[in-house]
Amino acid sequence: MRSSRRSFIKKTSAIGAAASFGSLPFSLLANERAEVIRIGIIGLDTSHSPAFTKLFNTENPKPELAGFRVVAAYPHGSRTIKSSYDRIPGYIEQVKELGVEITDSIESMLAKVDVVLLETNDGNRRLEQARKVIATGKPFFIDKPVAASFKDTKTIYQEAKAAGVPIFSASSLRYMSNAQAVRYENKIGQVLGCDAFSPAVLEPSHPDLFWYGIHGVEILFTVMGPGCESVTRFSTADTDVVVGHWKDGRIGTFRGTRAGKHEYGGTAFGVEGNLVLGQYEGYEPLVVQIAAFFKTKKSPVEDAETLEIYAFMEAADESKRRGGAKVNLADFVG
Repeated sequence: MRSSRRSFIKKTSAIGAAASFGSLPFSLLANERAEVIRIGIIGLDTSHSPAFTKLFNTENPKPELAGFRVVAAYPHGSRTIKSSYDRIPGYIEQVKELGVEITDSIESMLAKVDVVLLETNDGNRRLEQARKVIATGKPFFIDKPVAASFKDTKTIYQEAKAAGVPIFSASSLRYMSNAQAVRYENKIGQVLGCDAFSPAVLEPSHPDLFWYGIHGVEILFTVMGPGCESVTRFSTADTDVVVGHWKDGRIGTFRGTRAGKHEYGGTAFGVEGNLVLGQYEGYEPLVVQIAAFFKTKKSPVEDAETLEIYAFMEAADESKRRGGAKVNLADFVG
């Protein structure tokens, strides 16, 4: 008898609990589900895609990355650059193991997510793909290179702004600790100049520095800030040196390497001392910034600065075509 009574009490308690849960307002349940920001990826042809996914989808993410999950991905991605499209099958398997659904179209992926990582390695496909994201109004991070020309880069930013769609782009090298300290913490006082370097491997379908040199160029602009007026480029088979003249009289240089050990870094020069910028610190500092952007809808890098970086790189190509002549950015992008 007692056993039956205890069983009856357990059953009725369970029913009551279920009824109480079921009677909760739907809006409360929906809000709880909405706390997770669903991320979609376009392009599984770059190591950034599985690397970013691992940071967001790990069982115990950093506090700054909690509340996000990569849920869907469209894998394509480069179709003409072999070093990129060869990676797609392997990266599909990697992200599937992390719980990501693979879709057969960008449109299908966009219907499942709140925000987007546009990762396609081929800048020639970026404008077409970015327009599909912009049409949905979803905030998106667009990885380097934004596009394969300054013209397309400017168009993407203009169309996103006109549609009121938040957009953010940056190299992970922008978030080297010392570069950030120089720019935002007055680490060496007023910045007088900077010499930055990175690998500058070439890809024939892109302007020379867009493919890989952008990492070192972004280090340079992180330290110097915007305001470059002209560039002069010196180029050999193994090395590029681009000298930028800023409107306040400062000089910054970028050295791109295609021989020797591939490293990243530079030296910042200030009125209170000089500082070696250190080494590459991985993807996590950038991904933390991406997460903050997805929450605030405000890019940590001004659009004008990003556009100037791409103008600098394409003007460097023009300087090379002119045999090392000085190219004014205002004339080039006007």
